[in-house]
Amino acid sequence: MAGGRSALATLVLLLAAAVAPLSCSVRPVSDAHRSAAAELFAASPDGSFGNLERTYEAVRTFQILEVEKDKSLTGKACKLAAEKLAFPSSSPAKDLFHAVRIISVLRCSVDSSGYDDVAARLKAVIKETNSLLELYYSVGGLLSIKEQGHNIVLPDADSAFHAIKALSQNDGRWRYDTNSVESSTFAAGIALEALAGIVSLANAEVDPSMIGVVKNDVVKLFDTIKSYEDGTFYFDEEHVDATEYKGPITTSASVVRGVTSFANVASVKLNIPGEKILGLAKFFLAIGLPGSAKDCFNQIESLSLLENNRAFVPLILSLHSKVLSLTSKDQLKVEVTTVFGYSAPPLRVNLVQVLGSDSKVISTENKELQFDLDNNVHYLDISPLKIDVGKYSTVFEVLVNCINFPSEPEHETIYATGGRNTETIFVTGLIKVDNMEIGISDNDAGTVESVQKIDLQKDTSVSLSANHLQKLRLTFQLSTPLGNKFKPHQVFLKLKHENNVEHLFVVPGTARQFKIILDFLGLVEKFYYISGKYDLELAVGDAAMENSFLRALGHLELDLPEAPERAPHPPAQAVDPFSKFGPKEEISHIFRSPEKRPPKELSLAFMGLTLLPFVGFLIVLVRLGVNLKNFPSLPAPAAFASLFHAGIGAVLLLYVLFWVKLDLFTTLKYLSFLGVFLVFVGHSALSYLSSTSTKHKTA
Repeated sequence: MAGGRSALATLVLLLAAAVAPLSCSVRPVSDAHRSAAAELFAASPDGSFGNLERTYEAVRTFQILEVEKDKSLTGKACKLAAEKLAFPSSSPAKDLFHAVRIISVLRCSVDSSGYDDVAARLKAVIKETNSLLELYYSVGGLLSIKEQGHNIVLPDADSAFHAIKALSQNDGRWRYDTNSVESSTFAAGIALEALAGIVSLANAEVDPSMIGVVKNDVVKLFDTIKSYEDGTFYFDEEHVDATEYKGPITTSASVVRGVTSFANVASVKLNIPGEKILGLAKFFLAIGLPGSAKDCFNQIESLSLLENNRAFVPLILSLHSKVLSLTSKDQLKVEVTTVFGYSAPPLRVNLVQVLGSDSKVISTENKELQFDLDNNVHYLDISPLKIDVGKYSTVFEVLVNCINFPSEPEHETIYATGGRNTETIFVTGLIKVDNMEIGISDNDAGTVESVQKIDLQKDTSVSLSANHLQKLRLTFQLSTPLGNKFKPHQVFLKLKHENNVEHLFVVPGTARQFKIILDFLGLVEKFYYISGKYDLELAVGDAAMENSFLRALGHLELDLPEAPERAPHPPAQAVDPFSKFGPKEEISHIFRSPEKRPPKELSLAFMGLTLLPFVGFLIVLVRLGVNLKNFPSLPAPAAFASLFHAGIGAVLLLYVLFWVKLDLFTTLKYLSFLGVFLVFVGHSALSYLSSTSTKHKTA
């Protein structure tokens, strides 16, 4: 088997993937949610959050998470809401609903007299409409105005209550209006919230019998709740039009708002199982960091309502760590908090059952966890449980200590602990390798020629030799810290040739031992008929092993027959993409041998002959004398004439330097500057001589 390198390279990834699901546990709201909310509700370039609905969702989320925002953003949100309230008669109930809530959250400074027109507008909508959404927005807007300290009373509360109740169905769902055929779970949530608002706005007590009827509707609604195997509960739509489908997050949030609002105003207790309330909290926490602003708002507000209602306060049990080490003697630590991470009331946590990965019962002894007051965690030493390495399901029971609330005997039932909570843990430890033997045997008789024992605790290395008629045999055993047989996820034997061709073999295992026999006669083609020295390496890995290893065992001298003509060739070796950045080979260049030159004396004699004409020119020039009669006498023309002759001398000197030292391009560069200089001074000098000559002729 080729490609061993890539298979071994993925060993760590496979082991990490085995433990990765354990890290996805339900945890309370943290600073990560605050950072996500600040990013999802980022203001636009003009400093606003968008329309009224999105603005309310943003400021409400920031209020719950206690995220501080810039005052300019707050001012623009207040201005947007105030502008909408300035003209209530032309504004729909939905916009007025969100505008009033924005002002309530931000405590904006507005003219309170304007609320009279807004309240009148919303009351008129309640009388005229039969739409559940319009009733919801109108009642919600009036309730928000009342919560800001204004005297708001709904005179015909019973009529509005019956109008909404008339839209309910036998299964606990609601219709959006009298013309709707299908019922909706999302509509049930907003209906319950609207009914709670009517009870708060009524000038007299609402008929208790109607409250009891709605209570039964809530029970029926929770009969339709869906669940996952981990105890998570959620609501979703059924048989609704695609345009009305909201999704499980929005639908569940609507129900939570409605149920908590109704529970806060109802005079009777709602018969909702605690595990379903806890399951809803787990559903919203299991979302983690939401991907959209709408989901973030629904998640945070729903959790806030679950934490701050007088009927249902879910307590979240979470493990401090889901991976425990037998080597380090880690303790099983459990935290019980509210959904926002606040401390729970005095309570007891019991470990009632431990199940193996195959659902086999490991322990049924009821053990109470000790409480660490300083760190607010419950802990238990797992060594008495005789838990070995592997994956386990632990079942906990959370019991609120009602004895701590003598004046509130009903206090225990306020907290939803969900009965029994199941959490998955992963126990790791050091795996011992025993009785490892490797040897070569004959192909036919099976007689073992040589067997060598290998102790991985010591730096031992074996040296074996075999031909194509023999077999390689490797056996060993693995045991856990408690002495049980262990079967890891990955066991490979790798043979690597000197030319880097690798062969990887999976080592099969049973309950007793791991054993592999390589019959070289049947593997000659897989080995590409390549004889020579092979390095032996054993790789053993598992998520539960703290000592997973890739260990060299020694080498094998393998003698294989010659390859036939059409034998397969070994695959091309992978090229390291970074090798092109490494050091390059040194280039050794042999220069051409210099040509044979004449003797030095002959070269000097030739140079002397070439200089004889120039020497003769100088002699003749001296004998004839220098004519300076026409040299200018005035200072300025004399200066130009001198510079002109000096420039000519510089050009002659540049020619000499060109032959001795300078290259052509450098010479031309200097010559260009000298040429411009000579043109200027030469023109001035020659102009003077020309004018002087003209004057002599005219004289």
